Amino acid sequence: MTAISSMSGKRMAMHNRRKRVNTVALTLAFGAMAFGVFWLIWILFETIRLGGGGLNWALFTESTPAAMSDGGGLANALYGSVIMVVVATVIGTPIGIFSGIYLAEYGAKGRLAAVTRFINDVLLSAPSLVIGLFIYELIVVPSGGASGWAGSVALSLIVIPVVIRTTENMLNLVPHALREAAYALGTPKWKVISTVTLTAARAGVITGILLAVARIAGETAPLLYTALSNQFFNSNLAKPMASIPVVIFNFANSAYPNLQRIAWAGVFLITLGVLGLNVAARVFFRNKN
Repeated sequence: MTAISSMSGKRMAMHNRRKRVNTVALTLAFGAMAFGVFWLIWILFETIRLGGGGLNWALFTESTPAAMSDGGGLANALYGSVIMVVVATVIGTPIGIFSGIYLAEYGAKGRLAAVTRFINDVLLSAPSLVIGLFIYELIVVPSGGASGWAGSVALSLIVIPVVIRTTENMLNLVPHALREAAYALGTPKWKVISTVTLTAARAGVITGILLAVARIAGETAPLLYTALSNQFFNSNLAKPMASIPVVIFNFANSAYPNLQRIAWAGVFLITLGVLGLNVAARVFFRNKN
């Protein structure tokens, strides 16, 4: 009886110790979550409070103003941001998808695939400022000036590693039984990939593309060295082009209230756009997979 009671006491003590550790871990986890959510809510509140007041029709119809002038808007910056993001997505998405297909379907265990994954991981974590400087030396200096094309190429280098990682991961989640069933019917490999595996992983791949777009939409550093900015409306990608992140960077440090108002309105718009893309990506992924 004494031995049984002693064993029961040890089990109870171990149970109590585990319960205390679990309580401490849950408290720390909840505290960390509350800390992050607090700052997120505060940022969103300040963005709405300071940026929402600057929304008006002129913001979408007029170009960025001079320093001491009243009025003005973000029409040229909105156009420039949309154009460069679209061009960067068009450039980076096919490269990322085809690279992800190679890594998942053809060279999964090859040496080239291992090197490609390593380089992709480096590029994925590389500071955007470094990418901007690289494109500056590669395109801006030889061409003799900044341009929307240079900004688009810089942004595409941010898109590519995100799409590669997402595409490879989504294709690896497709059950091999689907591939084997298609091969058993005599379907060639390229058709299995295009009609079976990519179709099954379509939602995840699209989610990765949307997340990549959301990331580059707010990038400032690469555009400072590649696209610079332009006070006037410009639709020529061969010339410097305005963008919302660069306008925010320039106007937020200004001493003029009108420029600060436009900068906060730009912060509101870009926050709303990035938040919308992230929510859309997650909702799409949840509903289709």
